[in-house]
Amino acid sequence: MRVTAVTCVKNEGPFLLEWIAFHRLIGVTDFLFYTNDCSDATDRLLDALAARGGVVHLPNPAKGRNYQMEALKDCAHRDVVRDADWVWIADVDEFLDIHAGDHTIPALIEACGDPQAISVMFQFMANAGVEAFEDRPVIAQFTKTHNPDIWCGETAIEVKTLVRRDFPLQYYGAHRPFFPKKTPGRKRPRWTDASGRPVPHKFLVAANKRRIRKFPAEGARDFATLNHYALRSMDSYLVKTDRGDVNRENRAFDDTYWRERNDPAWEEPSILRMLPGLEAALAELKADPEIAALHNEAVALHRARIAALNARPDLAAMREALRKAPALPPDEYDLLRDLGEMQ
Repeated sequence: MRVTAVTCVKNEGPFLLEWIAFHRLIGVTDFLFYTNDCSDATDRLLDALAARGGVVHLPNPAKGRNYQMEALKDCAHRDVVRDADWVWIADVDEFLDIHAGDHTIPALIEACGDPQAISVMFQFMANAGVEAFEDRPVIAQFTKTHNPDIWCGETAIEVKTLVRRDFPLQYYGAHRPFFPKKTPGRKRPRWTDASGRPVPHKFLVAANKRRIRKFPAEGARDFATLNHYALRSMDSYLVKTDRGDVNRENRAFDDTYWRERNDPAWEEPSILRMLPGLEAALAELKADPEIAALHNEAVALHRARIAALNARPDLAAMREALRKAPALPPDEYDLLRDLGEMQ
């Protein structure tokens, strides 16, 4: 089975090898990376990996527009996507935690009954007080998260979607594919959640703009969850705020973004089952001297950027504000405050 992962990156050098190694463990065979404006060796590391096979690295085709959507338009015409049996569009801070079978994408597909698309619910992994960047697997550092069925007071949670080759595709979206609106019912794709249940009809046909990329989470993650490490360490979050969003121009990562994703109410360690295999795969990648050197350069540049940002009064103030921010989503905090339960 050929599975191609597609992603857009900017200044993610320290985290690339973990993401690639992990996804190879779960069954991804090919990678298509789009980059723009990198200053931390991300692009050079990807070029080196591409020279060794299994990775395609391209400049993002967007010119001052929506980076991710322009890349997704482009990827549909690339052989690495066109020749794949399945396509997985995700970001490098997102890790597919598969609970079924041998914890691989083929096992997930089999558990869901081999549909034409599988949408997997996000689980936002909290920072939970981790201050310092460490050059070790992200999945080992962050295991705190929110109630899996509720996020920011919403019972509907966003998804990312595995797409099979024969999906009646009109275009790829970042969270789900779309088929032509005039597709008759009998020709609509067989599409499940990560419990193998049909996705809700309004989500299927994109009938509700508020639910175009999410649906109720309860019962939807029997076979897989998508762990989203959007915050990582405080150090790395400051670099992220300075970098900006790789997918959209002029999007800020601020106090609200942090608080929405820093709910440590639950412990979710299931993905740690992959850690021994991941560490072995990372060691194999780093056994290549050029790959190791480029990874180490990316780590050094990341640390240098952290030091530079910590010297700025505005970001030092932001760090302190984030430290003091309630470990509750804003809506939940406001509700408890109005009920008189917050001082």
